[in-house]
Amino acid sequence: MDTFSKLAPFIQDFIYQSKWEELRGIQVAACDIIFDTDDNLLLSSGTASGKTEAAFLPVLTELYNKPSKSVGVMYISPLKALINDQFKRLEQLLIDSHIPVTKWHGDASVSQKNHLIKNPQGLLQITPESLESLITNKRGACLKMFSDLRFVIIDEVHYFMRDVRGVQLLCVLERLKKLTGITPRRIGLSATLGDVSLAQNWLNTGTDRKCAAPIIDEGKKRIGLHVERFVNYTEKRDLENSDSSDNTISSGGDIGTREHYEYLFKQTLDKKTIIFTNSREESEFVIANLKEIALKNKAPDVYRVHHGNVSSLLRENTEDEMKSADEKIVTGATVTLELGIDIGSLDQAVQIGTPYSVSSFAQRLGRCGRRGQIPQLLFTFVESIRINTEDKLGPINWDFIRTIAIIELYTKEHWLEPIPPQFHAYNLLYHQTMSYLKSNGEMSAAALAQDILTLGCFKHISQDDYKYLLTHLLEIEQLQKTEQGGLIIGREGEKIVNSHKFLTVFITPEYLLVKDENRTIGTVDKVYPVGVRFALAGLTWETVDVNVKSKVIFVKRVPGISVVDWDIDFKNDLHTVLVRKMRSVLLSDDSYPYLSERCKERLAEIRYITRNSGILDNLVTPLSDKKYAVFPWVGTRQLITLNYALRHRKIKSNLPWITCVYLEVNYSGTKEQLQEIISEILHSDLNLYDLPLPEKVQIDGKCNEFIPLDLLRKQFIEDYLDFDGLKEAFWL
Repeated sequence: MDTFSKLAPFIQDFIYQSKWEELRGIQVAACDIIFDTDDNLLLSSGTASGKTEAAFLPVLTELYNKPSKSVGVMYISPLKALINDQFKRLEQLLIDSHIPVTKWHGDASVSQKNHLIKNPQGLLQITPESLESLITNKRGACLKMFSDLRFVIIDEVHYFMRDVRGVQLLCVLERLKKLTGITPRRIGLSATLGDVSLAQNWLNTGTDRKCAAPIIDEGKKRIGLHVERFVNYTEKRDLENSDSSDNTISSGGDIGTREHYEYLFKQTLDKKTIIFTNSREESEFVIANLKEIALKNKAPDVYRVHHGNVSSLLRENTEDEMKSADEKIVTGATVTLELGIDIGSLDQAVQIGTPYSVSSFAQRLGRCGRRGQIPQLLFTFVESIRINTEDKLGPINWDFIRTIAIIELYTKEHWLEPIPPQFHAYNLLYHQTMSYLKSNGEMSAAALAQDILTLGCFKHISQDDYKYLLTHLLEIEQLQKTEQGGLIIGREGEKIVNSHKFLTVFITPEYLLVKDENRTIGTVDKVYPVGVRFALAGLTWETVDVNVKSKVIFVKRVPGISVVDWDIDFKNDLHTVLVRKMRSVLLSDDSYPYLSERCKERLAEIRYITRNSGILDNLVTPLSDKKYAVFPWVGTRQLITLNYALRHRKIKSNLPWITCVYLEVNYSGTKEQLQEIISEILHSDLNLYDLPLPEKVQIDGKCNEFIPLDLLRKQFIEDYLDFDGLKEAFWL
């Protein structure tokens, strides 16, 4: 029997009505695995390749042929917007199936949730936080709701694997398994995976199943890439009366910036486009400038903004407008449109500056090229060039070189960053401990340790560390001992677990609501006083009133361009493979056809500077009398390890900026002596616990304030520093 014939009748009808010519390869492979095995399933292929249907068609067929006695399928997404988007698609598919679909998140209907609790069946769409809330606050209802759960579909697996929410999700799924005694099959969906085996292991956590990952040859795909550059010239002068900490004044104004916006306007005119930026501020400013240019040219206002601080209603309106074929909407966005929300067919995507990573580039490239189109991605750079600079390495635009390296790694080598370790996530250990006690009530320390430490995500945490954490939580009254010797949530802990913010495991700033009369525009993270203008959702607003107690800013719309400044919480690690590729780009004489003439000239200039500076061939390069640049060409984690190892030797060392690829070292000795010291470090049995780390060094995380500093330091050493990777990179 062919695959199509195995599908439920309502699905066959849907395929006919949708005029599909055939099932795609990934859909046939998924059906074979779901119908013929008991394995978990990982589906990894490009955006718009039919992954979602590949998961749902066989799963819903199974549910149709053998209805479950509870919720049969649970679909888990990182975004409410993705759930809402999938809900519309599933409603159409399930019209004649008699299989209900219910969405469950903060904005979903309470009556529908209550109906599902009373009569659990069909398909449930949910976020990790809502699932945590269910198992914590409605434990009894969970028993009934999931007593016959067959499948768990996890969308955007690559996102969860890289995020603390992924640890939370795996913990909650294992807790659900312990509660119900049911081990549903897991299906993971992802468009961007590097090492598939890592994703298989992640998906299998706590299931004792094998994981199938069919490899489908999608053939070679053409990609349209172009990189363009614009320049602002500034001249360094002695400004005695300047208030600016940056000792520069403009000698060419912002000619490059203005030229950049004019170029973007022409390139996006009558083309449905996402303009990706690396900050919310930049998205707002880019769109504001494009609106101004459109107004001057009497062109239609098709410009929108989409990021996490824009209200959900306005974001959904933008998504709906982009799906429509009537208007060529141009949307400035951050990571919110990286994930798989259906926005129809795009003409192109634009990336301003450098993507965070190869994975981010792959995700953004995947947003265009749907419906059989060739993906078109335009990169633009605006550089501020300083004349008469004395800094030997200052003229090098590392972001520009990193962009070329990212493009080459993905398009030529199909490489993506591996997942960084999260073996000692003590803040998540705290969170799950508190959630578990809230759900279960009083427990002995031994029983609690047995249940928590057997969760797959905490297998690297020792019983001694957990005992140390529990003792600390008792001391700070997060926990309390009962007369019987059991553990319950303490006086201070009650304040945490009863807060609506407890369910989220990521850090959320304190936001103020921005309202135009009764219409919510979005949120900001600081008070803009009455009369002050700021940008939000692609428009300029003026504050007319502030209710500090209610955290609401009332505004009115005004013309012109303004800016807004959210606090930046940006940290980005470069991988050794990416840094090494940057070096190979500089060493190579290759010409890259996607570079504009101005970019080719800039690349030639940077190659000339780097080759003559000696940084490509020498570990240590003198910058001045007692300052050296150390270029080991390793990733951020390995570079930081070397940084602390040098400080351990009483040598002053630092990274000049977050994504720096070298160390600046102040040393009174010779270049050869410094090289010898680094060689000694690499050949030593360095104990990372001896390094002179800052007292409060830690990997940022919510709930860190409840974790002993010793454990946060251990997490940083074990999960962030990488001495083995540093040594290995030198022997390559």
